[in-house]
Amino acid sequence: MNKPATQVIDALGGTAAVARIFDVKQPSVSDWKKDGIPASRVMFLKLAYRKALAGIDLAAATAPRRARVAGMPLAQPTTHSQEA
Repeated sequence: MNKPATQVIDALGGTAAVARIFDVKQPSVSDWKKDGIPASRVMFLKLAYRKALAGIDLAAATAPRRARVAGMPLAQPTTHSQEA
């Protein structure tokens, strides 16, 4: 459990409220309580909800970046063939 992430979510009104803020499903926000809040979401919250989040360690609430496996592409290229 990521206690600072849980504090952020609770300060903003709970899982359902945060899900509405970001237009995501509640289970995603519930996962943030365990894994931390994605960095891009924390950046938004810092700007939009600074007063509500005063005193909460937002750096500790941020999810660690996921490591990319060396040699694995981020996305598989697609090929489109057009047959005449």
